[in-house]
Amino acid sequence: MAVSVRMNPLLEKELELAAQRQGVTKSQFIIDAVERALGRKDPAQIYRRVMAEAPDLRIAEPGPDQVPPASTGDRLRAKLQAQRQAQLRDWLAYEEARRKGEVWVPEDEGEAP
Repeated sequence: MAVSVRMNPLLEKELELAAQRQGVTKSQFIIDAVERALGRKDPAQIYRRVMAEAPDLRIAEPGPDQVPPASTGDRLRAKLQAQRQAQLRDWLAYEEARRKGEVWVPEDEGEAP
């Protein structure tokens, strides 16, 4: 059965975007909303039923042999942290040399001419 609904254009745009986010059509989004409003589709009730049917179902922690390799983000973070530590060591060495009245030369540049 077809139903026609008139709504504010802004509300329709919100409906369209919400349906896109969920990956459903506007019609399916509206049908889901009506079912929830009529009590035919209660997410809490569905959750309770699933948990009652599978009480022993738990998410297992990965074992040592199942640990995924470090992601690119993890490697980048580690590299940046190492650079930051090196910069901090250099800064502290520079401040110490300045306090003693000495000329500080970074380790990677060797002796000053």
